[in-house]
Order: sequence, then structure tokens, then C-alpha cells
Amino acid sequence: MDLTPAETKMENFNFTLLKKDSLTQARLGEIRTRRGLIETPIFMPVGTQGTVKGMLPETLLDLGAQIILGNTYHLYLRPGHELIRQLGGLHTFMNWPRPILTDSGGFQVFSLGKLCKISEEGVCFQSHLDGSRHNLTPEFSIAVQEALGSDIIMAFDECVPYPSTREYVRDATERSTRWARRSKSAWRQEEGSALFGIVQGGMYEDLRRRSSEDLLSIGFGGYAVGGLSLGEEIVLMYDIMEFSLPLLPEDRPRYIMGVGTPEDLVEGVARGADMFDCVMPTRNARNGVLFTNSGKISIKQSRYREDPNPLDPECTCYVCRHYSRAYLRHLFQANEILSSVLNTQHNLHYYLDLMKKIRAAIQEGTFTEFRRDFYRKRQQ
Repeated sequence: MDLTPAETKMENFNFTLLKKDSLTQARLGEIRTRRGLIETPIFMPVGTQGTVKGMLPETLLDLGAQIILGNTYHLYLRPGHELIRQLGGLHTFMNWPRPILTDSGGFQVFSLGKLCKISEEGVCFQSHLDGSRHNLTPEFSIAVQEALGSDIIMAFDECVPYPSTREYVRDATERSTRWARRSKSAWRQEEGSALFGIVQGGMYEDLRRRSSEDLLSIGFGGYAVGGLSLGEEIVLMYDIMEFSLPLLPEDRPRYIMGVGTPEDLVEGVARGADMFDCVMPTRNARNGVLFTNSGKISIKQSRYREDPNPLDPECTCYVCRHYSRAYLRHLFQANEILSSVLNTQHNLHYYLDLMKKIRAAIQEGTFTEFRRDFYRKRQQ
């Protein structure tokens, strides 16, 4: 059904909810930032170290990327946020004219395991590059992201590993709420960025509800659901999405962090998510795993050695219009750099085109049919 646009009023950022699907929770919207419009639902390619691996910025623009993700942890360690600030910010540094979302660095720090120590103040961690010691606090995470010139900044949070005891999840979630409050106090809104809060709570619905309520009381420009795709069963991940997303305001963007497969994107949209990011299309591309309308292909397999067909006959990307499966297999087997470039270009095209088709289906009122056809093609 059509809705009266509900907008988040900020000087350089607002979200407009344009339409909701009548049979699911799928939403069509627009995010306006100081560096341009983002149509939602959207997938954000991951540019961990100031680059989406293997892609020229011009290629990303041609593929239809509207926003990319940068990584606070990696860019802080190398080349350093102050250097990037001196050189004009991350957009200038990497020649990317459209919006950038930066994560808080929390996930990367906590993934270091024994190399980090968590306290109320923040996290003391050891660099994976040279073993040097660093302290990351909510205030410093925000300062780094602002130095990078991020358009959407994420509050500093503790990513809870799976599985974890209820007591551990409760304590970590409460600490994340306190850190979220400190993140907002440190954020300088006048610089034109938006600040998103991150819902935690592990796989416990009551803790997810409490986290959501606490973040809403603080108030953010958008809200993310964190702590998913960490090894839990797919059904459980979808259940947590389905429970958590309706707890978030309808007039704010809803972001599922670090998810996922094409199926995850379709199911996340059906449950009301607006934004996604994941390294899966780029990382899989470098490993020779390619996404098509009929499912995944491992291009290294010998059956493609003499295959003259395009990777995906339904795909309109540059790679599928110009190269055969046999050639793509040859490049991969020969460990040629062009293999990663072409595979990444195809996979990102597939992901971004999937989101474009999802937006069109919501607009036309045919999302349920699209979802059914999406799975039908994978069963053939």
C-alpha cells in the first residue's frame, strides 16, 4: 500500500518511506545524504581498506553502486585517519563521489579474540599488522569516522560471539547501550553525517527488545541489527531478523549488518530491512565462486573447461556479454589478476541488480511473485 512519506528531519540526512508491500514487510524508500540519494532496499559493497578489492570507482558507478562501506579499524591502522583527513577525507582519497558508511571497528577488534581486552572504557587491542597496542573507545571510534568524512557513522558496540551464555550476552548488550550513549555524545552532528545505533542481544528476544528500546530512547538517524551471520543456523538468523526489525521505527532506515547470501537479502527485505553489506560477493569472486540467477557456480570445476557459454545467460553485465565460462576458468586456474577483476565485477553486478529488481517488484506490488520466482529458478 502507498504511504504518506514519513521523513527523518536532519539538515543533511533524511529517510523517506515511499511504499510498503501488502503481503510482506518489504519497504521501498529513499535516503538523502549530503553526497546524494540512496534508493532502498540497497546492498553496500565493502571497501575495507579504501578500495572495493579489484574494482575501479568508475566501474562501481557503472554497476550502480550507490553507497559503499569503509572499515574504521583497518583505515585507522593503515594509512591512518589523520593522514586521510589531511588528504581531503576518504572520498577524495579513494576517488569515490557517493556516500560512504563506516563501521565502528568493533567487529574487527572483537574478532581478534585474545589480542583484545574489553573494559567499560573501551577495547585495548593488539594490531594484526605489527603487534602494536591501541585503545578504541566510543569517543575515539566516532572521531576516526569523522576524520574519514563518513556520511553514515556507526555507534561503537560490542559484537557478541555465537554461541554465548545469556549472562555474557546481557552484560555485553548493556555495555553496548552505554557505549551508544557515549557515541552520540561524541558525534558532531553539525559536520553533516548521520549516526546509526546498533541493536545487539544475541539470540535472546527479550535482550533484543531491551536493546531496541534503549537505543530508541537515545535516538539515532537509523538503526542496525548487529550480531547476525556469526555461525548460527539460518532459520534462527531469520527468526531474529523477523523479531527485531519491527521493533525499529518505521521512519528510520533499518540495516542488517554483515548479511549475506542472495537468499539472505531477499528474506531480509521480506522482513523489513532496508540496507545490507557483506564481503561475500567480492571474497567469493576471488575464490572462483560466482552468483547466477540459477544459483552459485564454482568456476574452477573441470566441466567448464570447454564451455563456450556466458556465466549466466540471463545476466547483462560486461563479463557475461564478453567472456565465456571457459575463459573465466582459464584465468582462475592460471591465477591471473584479471580473474579476480572479472569475477568481482560479475558478482557485484549480480548483487546490485538483484536489489534493483527487488525495488522494482515492491514498486509494482509484485514482490511476493518475485520472491517465488527467485527460488523457483534455483530449483531447476
